[in-house]
Amino acid sequence: MPIATKKPTRRNTPDGIPFLSYGFRPFFFLGSIQAAFIVLFWIPIFYGHITSFSALPALEWHIHELLYGYLSAAVVGFLLTAVPNWTGRLPVSGPPLGALVALWLAGRFFISASEFTGLTFAAIIDASFLFVVIGVIAREIIAGKNYRNLRVLAGVILLMIGNTCFLFEVITKGYANYGIRIGIAAMLMLVVLIGGRIIPSFTRNWLVQNNPGRIPIPFNRFDGATILISGIALSCWIFWPQNQICGALFILAGIMQFGRLIRWAGDRTLANPLLAILHVAYLFIPFGFILESLAIYELVATSAGIHAWTSGAFALMTLAVMSRASLGHTGRALKATVIMQVIYILAVFAAVTRVYATLIAANQIWVYLSGTLWVLAFLGFAIYYTPIFWGPKQR
Repeated sequence: MPIATKKPTRRNTPDGIPFLSYGFRPFFFLGSIQAAFIVLFWIPIFYGHITSFSALPALEWHIHELLYGYLSAAVVGFLLTAVPNWTGRLPVSGPPLGALVALWLAGRFFISASEFTGLTFAAIIDASFLFVVIGVIAREIIAGKNYRNLRVLAGVILLMIGNTCFLFEVITKGYANYGIRIGIAAMLMLVVLIGGRIIPSFTRNWLVQNNPGRIPIPFNRFDGATILISGIALSCWIFWPQNQICGALFILAGIMQFGRLIRWAGDRTLANPLLAILHVAYLFIPFGFILESLAIYELVATSAGIHAWTSGAFALMTLAVMSRASLGHTGRALKATVIMQVIYILAVFAAVTRVYATLIAANQIWVYLSGTLWVLAFLGFAIYYTPIFWGPKQR
């Protein structure tokens, strides 16, 4: 992902309500709350203890609201905050940002209440969010004449295609296949690309200042080959998820992704939890590739690798980026407090226990344990960061 910035030509701190001054504030705050409550309600819905008001089947509702609800909010919040740094323009803020947030909230409401509002209408409202976001970000990049960063929209466009496909499948067939895999593949590549830029960069900067010695190896042909192999493997998986060639490609991608990670000197960042959690999050990417390969060869459950990616890589990476970006963009020190470290630990154990539940344990208790840890992590993050999201920037 491009990280080049353009020197601002005018001030980049907007006036108005702090909560609507930058995209990260409302989308990180509301997204983390939504992530907590979706899991809080989905587990009892899935096991038949309570009923849902969504026309989507319980599993599809759970997947959609985390993949295209929460994760879309995290991605959009990140991009709306990063684009001003690239273009030197004021961020999208105030009423325009409020309108985007309202559209995202409308999608969440109508999808979850689609039993009453109608699934087709809900799908139109929900699908329009990413379509509008792409237009807004493209306008900002073009207006700032920062054309090279238009390529960042590729991941968002793929997410939009995946969401549209997901909703179309559910409306026409009652379940989703391609839409799930497209969304997971899109998010995975976004994490690979963005993580591959920020993790070694942040790690190098901190090590040079605080722990001189071995530093991350700069991006080279091995990184490019790893990204290429991963992209090919995921493309194969989207269309032929049970193909053994995909399984072989997944093993290769997993080995290469692990090799890429160990080149970033993550073992030397343990004294900085805000940095170390990024490495832990990325570790779930090769782990997921290997598990999904084993699933193709029918050695583990199909959902093992998917949960390693979603509950592990996606959840931890977004938590890590949201917590770090929120501190940096509000003038606070880049340091994980004890409370934030506890939130990270809860999220890590939520991911580990969820994968364990698919691999070994058939008992519902492990799913409930993982869900409880997940809810505590995301709700804890939303509550702890409330003053940061709603308050003014520190000077």
